[in-house]
Amino acid sequence: MSRQDRAAGAVVGSAVGDALGAPFEFGPEGVYTTRFPDGVGTMCGGGGWDPGEATDDTQMAVLVAESLLERGGLDLRDLFDRFRRWAAGEPKDIGLQTEAVLTGGDPWDTAAALHFQVNGRAAGNGSLMRAAGSAVYFAGAGRPEADARSATMDAARRIAGLTHGDRAAWEGTAVLHELIRVALTGADPLPAVPDTLAAVHPAHRERWAGVLAPAWHPDHATEFNGAVWPCLGTALWALRTTRSYEDALASAIDVGGDTDTVAAVTGALAGAVYGFGAIPSRWTGPLHVPLPGYGDRVLHTQDLVALAGRLDRRRTGADPADFRLP
Repeated sequence: MSRQDRAAGAVVGSAVGDALGAPFEFGPEGVYTTRFPDGVGTMCGGGGWDPGEATDDTQMAVLVAESLLERGGLDLRDLFDRFRRWAAGEPKDIGLQTEAVLTGGDPWDTAAALHFQVNGRAAGNGSLMRAAGSAVYFAGAGRPEADARSATMDAARRIAGLTHGDRAAWEGTAVLHELIRVALTGADPLPAVPDTLAAVHPAHRERWAGVLAPAWHPDHATEFNGAVWPCLGTALWALRTTRSYEDALASAIDVGGDTDTVAAVTGALAGAVYGFGAIPSRWTGPLHVPLPGYGDRVLHTQDLVALAGRLDRRRTGADPADFRLP
């Protein structure tokens, strides 16, 4: 399997998980098996979503990817402006925390911190859901392992911090970035968890270690899986306990709750592990990503594959010069 196939698997795999899980959002445990007792799931639509329609998860991921490519690196002001334009376009769905940060009128570099200061809670999974493309972009093929890990995790923290003021969300997104990076090399990301945890901020390492432990199960979650910890924990559990992209997504959605985002995160990881070729065509065929705030733009699977290719071709890693900080 080529690296390009894995990169496309991560980007498209996340979008497919998002669209597949969307109709079941806030559903009970076993919701996927109940709908598809034969195990052959389809893009069924429902809950306000057309069959194959991606949600805010993938819409924001596309905006991240396009900003990175068009600006030649991480331009945080530009990315925040794109997010704000999208939020003003009245997307069908937008997280309450993300909406508050993007529409509150505060400056891009303080909006998330001010929201966290006032509300005291900002560890939602909204920074995880949009990470597939940036993880591919910052994977840094050909660089020393420790440098590549540091670069991709730092980039993840910066992107997460635009909308999420709680460092727990930054660290979870950093972990996801790193595990996707490992998978893109062809290695199994699960044995890489301990080294990844060693690079997590010390104040957050113990809690993340518990959620990412091999014995952890979604039943052990202490929060709704709209929170960053059980969302990523469930994605790793689904990857660990299944043997295919399709089965990993089915298990993730069957947990219930925030099914679109949990499946998007699972899809990014499983797509990087199993590659684009492992994603069923009955899922990639109907997939489409509207972009509110950007006219009538709609991306389809072939557009996401091309986007993944452009992100992957930029392989030199995230050098300090890539961070455009106004």
